[in-house]
Amino acid sequence: MTTTFEASVLAVDDQPEIGQALKALLRRQGWQVSYASAPEQALAMLAEQDFALVLADMNYSRDTTSGQEGLDLIAAVHDRLPDVPVVAMTAWGSVDLAVSALQAGAVDFVEKPWDNTRLVNIVRTQIERARARSNEQRFRELSRLQQGSQGQVIAESEAMRAILMMVERVAPTAATVLITGENGVGKEVIADLLHRHSKRADQPFVAVNMGSIPAELFESEMFGHERGAFTDAHQARAGRFELADGGTLFLDEIGNLPQAQQAKLLRVLESGAIERVGGSRERQVDVRVIAATNADLSGLVAEGQFRRDLYFRLNTIEIAIPPLRQRPEDIEPLARHFLNRHGARHGRQLNLDEQALAALRQHRWPGNVRELSHVIERGVLLSRGGRLDPAVLGLAASEPTSGLGADTVMPLTEAEQLLIRNALARFNGDAEQAAAVLGLSRSAIYRRMQKYGIRGNGEAEA
Repeated sequence: MTTTFEASVLAVDDQPEIGQALKALLRRQGWQVSYASAPEQALAMLAEQDFALVLADMNYSRDTTSGQEGLDLIAAVHDRLPDVPVVAMTAWGSVDLAVSALQAGAVDFVEKPWDNTRLVNIVRTQIERARARSNEQRFRELSRLQQGSQGQVIAESEAMRAILMMVERVAPTAATVLITGENGVGKEVIADLLHRHSKRADQPFVAVNMGSIPAELFESEMFGHERGAFTDAHQARAGRFELADGGTLFLDEIGNLPQAQQAKLLRVLESGAIERVGGSRERQVDVRVIAATNADLSGLVAEGQFRRDLYFRLNTIEIAIPPLRQRPEDIEPLARHFLNRHGARHGRQLNLDEQALAALRQHRWPGNVRELSHVIERGVLLSRGGRLDPAVLGLAASEPTSGLGADTVMPLTEAEQLLIRNALARFNGDAEQAAAVLGLSRSAIYRRMQKYGIRGNGEAEA
């Protein structure tokens, strides 16, 4: 399976063999990988080339184990390129060093020797999150219309203004918050806003995609493990709860959590204590939990698929973000923001006239704000002249999808395949834009493409 986007990863390690191993592993995933052997070389490369993510070792001088060189590199990258995520790597992992790396600006932490599956999952997750933040700027730049204590979220609609007022009231409290809404509406953006306006703003914000953690790795990922706890546990490792201690833990896609793991999560939420895999000592953790889902959790509770007690534990406060089609007042200011942003990125200044606005207003936006960002960027790249051309936005397919008329009846799996193929065809094989239109995450559409044997051009594999 191929994609039209190849992310560039910079691996920084003083051992060339480590760099070669990372190149071999990550290139198999379709990513471009560059290597630097020292922090100074890495910073020079970052100044010359765009990278989607940095994998940084913590020690570069012989017989040095403090991690200070790595912390300085993380801080420098975070200061100069705050949108580029850094994942820290070290063979001398410890809770203190992991927390220090996060406080310096790292987004995650892995130990050497690493587990290939876990490392790939972390890189993929952080690249996806970084791209989402880049597309939306985590809503910090979405509007110059809305200033002050409510942040910079575009809120022309009454619905979004009400959400900002709720955030302002809830952020300073310790209340657990459940954020609901369709894919692409900005749930992580609101979670981040809650954290930044809380009393924990100077502490870690740790985000976890609950749907991407394999069941057998759940306890290790969330609660950590001791050295020797299982075959590949070469070093002790702090889990996400420990890494978020004192700060905020964001549990994304909580509705995808299997029931066996729901019980384990509930126990920790109720006790405020975790026990590492292979350990015998409970560790108290102080975290503010924010969860998010695009699923109907109350419906899952009624069907017996989600624990009622966990549901009530998570939704002390619920913030429901409406889809973009229900707040049309936000379409024009969002579109203008994205036009300015993508125009600046690609060196093009385009006008948004009434013809283009009419096309944007008529679209249903199943992929919400994320889809709008992709559509505007497509228009910036393909429009000729000085105006955004509605003909190149790819919005004509808002009528019934080819092959799925009102009288069409077919098995659900066939309908899903057809929808994915049509969306891919509409965007010339761009899986990310197809995912946005279908209201799917990037990883979700890739899973379905792999399941049905669909290539990036929408054709089945031979």
